[in-house]
Amino acid sequence: MRQRCEVHRPGLIDYEAAWAWQRDLLTDVQSGAPHQIVLLQHPPTFTLGRGGRDEHLLANDAVLTARGARVLRVDRGGDVTFHGPGQIVAYPILDLRRLWGSADVPRYVRTLERAISGALATYDIEAGCREGLPGVWVGNDKIAAIGVRVSRGATMHGFALNVTTDLTYFDLIVPCGIREGGVTSMERLLGAAPDIDAVTDRLAAAFAEAFDLDLVTTEALAR
Repeated sequence: MRQRCEVHRPGLIDYEAAWAWQRDLLTDVQSGAPHQIVLLQHPPTFTLGRGGRDEHLLANDAVLTARGARVLRVDRGGDVTFHGPGQIVAYPILDLRRLWGSADVPRYVRTLERAISGALATYDIEAGCREGLPGVWVGNDKIAAIGVRVSRGATMHGFALNVTTDLTYFDLIVPCGIREGGVTSMERLLGAAPDIDAVTDRLAAAFAEAFDLDLVTTEALAR
């Protein structure tokens, strides 16, 4: 029998509010609550993970203010990335020990990559991995960034898929600290903007299939 995973789709949420919500959900899941996944969008926000280097943020405060963007240091893995409207950000809160019997982080990241690639395949976008480089790529361009944290066997943070994202924001950083490649979006690849709610539906379905979970939609909002 598939394990239950509750799905939250609250829309556009401030990054810090969503981060606090994740921490609450993490505590709940670690205490035995069902697995959770939050699918949302953020206002323009640059985040630097535990491996983030200041020199990978290329813009000064004046430029960032003019673009309406914030900068936050967070507790996920990885370097610097961008979150903004038109990008689906997914925060799976999964108890890996309950799901798989062990907190296998490399397997978890590979499964996330497979779920993202599976959703993109439904739009005839051929995506995959690049050896030694995190995320999901289409050729030499990254379409989804991944940065996670695992605490007592449970996951938080997750991935961000560029759907109709304003890619010019990525000109202000060295995305994920990787200089050997560019950034792309579904809109750029398809030549037209796909409906973001429809993409979210397909992404949720691919996630459920990859992790063998039974998704149950909730009406909960960020606390």
